[in-house]
Amino acid sequence: MLEQLKPIICEYVEVEPEDITLESRFIEDLHFNSYDFMSFLGEIEEMLEVTVDEQDVLELDTVGKAIAYLEGLKGA
Repeated sequence: MLEQLKPIICEYVEVEPEDITLESRFIEDLHFNSYDFMSFLGEIEEMLEVTVDEQDVLELDTVGKAIAYLEGLKGA
C-alpha cells in the first residue's frame, strides 16, 4: 500500500516519492498541514471505500501507522 500512497502524498506536499518511508511523520517530515492531511485522508477514504474515525486520526502520525490502520479498515 505504501507504493499506492506515495503519489497521493506527493499531490499534497512537495516531497520526492523515494523520500517517503513507513517511518515518515506526516507533520514533521512530510510537512502536511492539518487541512492537507484531512483532504488526503478523504481521498484515501474514497479510494479504499472505507470510513476513517475522526478520533483515530489523531493517532496516525506516521505513514506506517496510517497504512496499518487503513489495512485494518479494509479487512473489517
